[in-house]
Amino acid sequence: MATDAPENPDSVCAPTTAREKWKKKIDFAFSIAGGFVGLGNVWRFPYLCYKNGGGAFLIPYILFVAIGSLPVFLLEVTLGQYTNLGSALAFRIVPIMKGLGFAVNIINYHLNVYYAVILAWSLRYFFASMSSELPWATCGNSWNTNKCIVYGSSSHSNSSALLKSSNHSLRVPFLPNETVSSVREYWDHGVLGKSAGIHEIGNVQWELLLCLLLTWIVLYFCIWKGIGWTSKVVYFTATFPLLMLLVLLVRGLTLDGALDGIVFYLKPDLERLKDVQVWLDAATQVFYSYALCKGMLITMGSYNSYHYNSYRDCIVLSILNSGVSFISGFAIFSVLGFMAKEQNVDITKVAESGPGLAFIAYPKALTLLPMPQFWGCLFFFMLFLLGLDSEFVGQETLMTAFVDLKPEWFKAKWRRESCLALLCVSQFLFGIIMVTNGGVYVLNIYDNYAAAGWSMLFISFCECAAIAWIFGVHRYWKIVCDMIGFTPRLPWFKWCWSILTPLSTAILLVTCLVYYKPLTYNKDYVYPDWAVVLCWLLALSSILAIPGYAVYRFYVAQGTLKEKWAEVTKSEYEDSSSSKIGKNAELDFEMAPLYEDVVKTNVDGINADDKLTENNLF
Repeated sequence: MATDAPENPDSVCAPTTAREKWKKKIDFAFSIAGGFVGLGNVWRFPYLCYKNGGGAFLIPYILFVAIGSLPVFLLEVTLGQYTNLGSALAFRIVPIMKGLGFAVNIINYHLNVYYAVILAWSLRYFFASMSSELPWATCGNSWNTNKCIVYGSSSHSNSSALLKSSNHSLRVPFLPNETVSSVREYWDHGVLGKSAGIHEIGNVQWELLLCLLLTWIVLYFCIWKGIGWTSKVVYFTATFPLLMLLVLLVRGLTLDGALDGIVFYLKPDLERLKDVQVWLDAATQVFYSYALCKGMLITMGSYNSYHYNSYRDCIVLSILNSGVSFISGFAIFSVLGFMAKEQNVDITKVAESGPGLAFIAYPKALTLLPMPQFWGCLFFFMLFLLGLDSEFVGQETLMTAFVDLKPEWFKAKWRRESCLALLCVSQFLFGIIMVTNGGVYVLNIYDNYAAAGWSMLFISFCECAAIAWIFGVHRYWKIVCDMIGFTPRLPWFKWCWSILTPLSTAILLVTCLVYYKPLTYNKDYVYPDWAVVLCWLLALSSILAIPGYAVYRFYVAQGTLKEKWAEVTKSEYEDSSSSKIGKNAELDFEMAPLYEDVVKTNVDGINADDKLTENNLF
């Protein structure tokens, strides 16, 4: 990454010191792709789809992509690109909403804690795949019960199954309600050592703890020299997983019963749309998989040059993100259809609908490939890389926040590396409870409350309100058009920022509060009351930062109520004599009417009064 003087010195927030910029334009696209095309697509999207009725989940998902993820994606990237600052300080553009900077980084911290645990699961399976026989492909192991059964063997039929132990095999009548697949037992007992509930935290699973430690060590040394090094690593970590996913997709589609799984995946059960949780999960997944409301996109955008066409990248990367999620769904549900046919049960009963779904369906698919050990190593290495990409961006976002707050202090040698080490150690310590016998129940809380759901919806609402209602949507749209060099034909993003996105998130938040249901794990385990309190404390840890700071800022402001409001809503950059875009200032080009094709601009390479063409979109 190059370090240059600001390309646009007249930008409202041109920093006093030079800031790193991407060496190549494609570095930004790859870093963003690596950051949000990850476990959210391959691990989280399929299990939420399975939990919420397959095709029924896709309807609200697609809706929220259009009115939620795309607009907020562009808003966050351009905010970083415009302010030239990371997530901690970018919201100085609307001083009363500076609490958003704290909120997004709190969410990011929570996310990195439990994301690393999922990477530890992947490493655990990766090392297990090196054995002469895949441990989840057989019964008779120390973690198996007498209900263990191996599905899909050459001698297996729908009317009988083969029970295996270390010294004998026995064909028994097929009784689906009395048997558990070897893949499921390995996950529950061999990897997690899962207890009966969160009230039984139990002991640390030492194999998982060592994998968690290794995860943090690898992560540290991948990013300790800054984003310039990370942008090189991400070329491999962002592309290899996609190739591996295609291999599993092809194999899954050739399985007997795969069509049943695909039908379940694509055919919507419209009755499920009456359940508010389906809509909440869909909105959460959109914000989760697009890395929204975590400060990541703001930080990555801050390394763009002022006139970078981030509008084009946001659209292309959004298509890529949702496309990977959609393909992952085919890969998962084709295997679930096969497993349902093998077990002679309904597809909704074939596996748990919680965070462990990917660690049941994918391993089963691997046992059906030739040389399963080889493919097992490749797949779980892929899963590890997918999560590692996101951890790169997440940790770099937190470090950028610290550096932006104290830039002079971090100029001293080894201070950045030392601060990063302390950050990683603290997150490792918080993650230890998630590798205990009851750890998966704790992780489920984090997944549903600490870094998802309520907090992300609230932050999304506040971001749109800050930019569209306080800073001014027309004013900000002019800034975006100045940066990208043209005015898009359809001002869809303006409409979303000012109306559709905040309205939809507000309605969903209120509806979810009215129809609130306590958190469950795998549909049947209901969390105790004290755990529900913990859920809300984690959610509020980020949410309260926004109104808390707003109240504080308004309280310390001087003057009457009107004067206070004027002070706390005035951009901290407006007083700069170099600012070209003040409250009443005009840009160097006039905005075309909403439905007019003409754009007048002085941006290099674009002549005044050019007619918009299809190429202007990109």
